[in-house]
Amino acid sequence: MARTPTYTKKDVAKKVAELQNEKMYVAEKWTDSVFASLRSIITQANPELRIEIRDFGVFEVKKTKSKPKARNPKTGEPIFVPARRKTHFKPSKLIKEFLQQPIDTTLEKYANESPASGDSHTREA
Repeated sequence: MARTPTYTKKDVAKKVAELQNEKMYVAEKWTDSVFASLRSIITQANPELRIEIRDFGVFEVKKTKSKPKARNPKTGEPIFVPARRKTHFKPSKLIKEFLQQPIDTTLEKYANESPASGDSHTREA
């Protein structure tokens, strides 16, 4: 079974540079700024948050309930799990429609768009 290709932030920056017809170092700065901004907004969630990016999706920070009667799966001992926050991503309609297409036609259509073909920094998980 083939490994899943992993895209890195550098791959995203390359795509931005390509799309904007700009130098890689400029696109890397933009990409870093966008991700740093998103990270900053998400970490400032007090306690919930919603970031909507049209035609991409919605990032949400949601509260979870505390679980006073959870169990340690290893020992079976009851433990208390405090309330916390978690992240959730809901893809846009465009992305959802794309992902719902049969895999055979999707693979044929997008076979040419591999993650940074031949680049040494692209990792496979």
